Amino acid sequence: MEQIRVLENEKLRIQVNDDGAELCSIYDKSRGREALWTADPAFWARHAPVLFPFVGKVNGGYYTYEGKQYPMGQHGFARDRKFECVGEGESYVTHRLKADEESRKVYPFDFVLEITHRIEGNRVTVEWTVENPGEKQMYFSIGGHPGFCVTKQEGCRLIFDGQDSLERVSIDLEAAAVDAEHPEILTLEKGAYYVDRHTFDKDALIFDHGQVKKVSLANTDGTNLVTMLCPDALSVGIWAPAGGEAPFICLEPWIGRCDNVGFAGELKDKFDVQSLEPGKSFRTAYDILIGE
Repeated sequence: MEQIRVLENEKLRIQVNDDGAELCSIYDKSRGREALWTADPAFWARHAPVLFPFVGKVNGGYYTYEGKQYPMGQHGFARDRKFECVGEGESYVTHRLKADEESRKVYPFDFVLEITHRIEGNRVTVEWTVENPGEKQMYFSIGGHPGFCVTKQEGCRLIFDGQDSLERVSIDLEAAAVDAEHPEILTLEKGAYYVDRHTFDKDALIFDHGQVKKVSLANTDGTNLVTMLCPDALSVGIWAPAGGEAPFICLEPWIGRCDNVGFAGELKDKFDVQSLEPGKSFRTAYDILIGE
């Protein structure tokens, strides 16, 4: 049975589900509105899943570690597991997931993943800590996938302060992998990109090489809905279902991402994969500012 943890202050009320340690509501009190996508299954039945130990798909549905192939679904498995709540206070809640017999069948590493959600004013902080309690080098990727409600996609603005253009790569839909060999230049208008009905025809907009550390989403009337700060992100994906009908847009900070077209190498050689020594830990966080 799912259990929802609630954090509240004078500006926000958020909810976090023990299932997947998933942020499932950000209620903006000042505007009287829900900011986080409602998981309507007609469009996308999730709110803000964590992507671990993989971001995106692996080529052919499997990856190779020390010569052995392991099956792996899109975005890993953590989002579909029940976490243990290990800490809770007025302004934070911490969940933990550990390796077990089932996880080792598809991911042969000991790991501990802790996710902490915090609120302060109009800021929601999502903090990830990955530990390697095992005896061998561990490889992983991790990412966020929060969706944010909009009136409609067409006419919304994505704002990248101080930037005139960005280099993006696209998903090769047939290969379900990134076409890194053919990047495109996305020209911005005073730092902004205007979403249209065809923006997500090729799946997500993907910006590699740490180009994006801050992105804001503005509604069709110009109102700033949310700003994401992700200083450690190696890639940022921006996604909504193709067709332009879904009333939400996802802002996704990633450390590691899906495979490049044709990649068939070892896990350690995967694009932007993270390497963690035995006994070490990795920590990162991103912030969601509501109404900014």
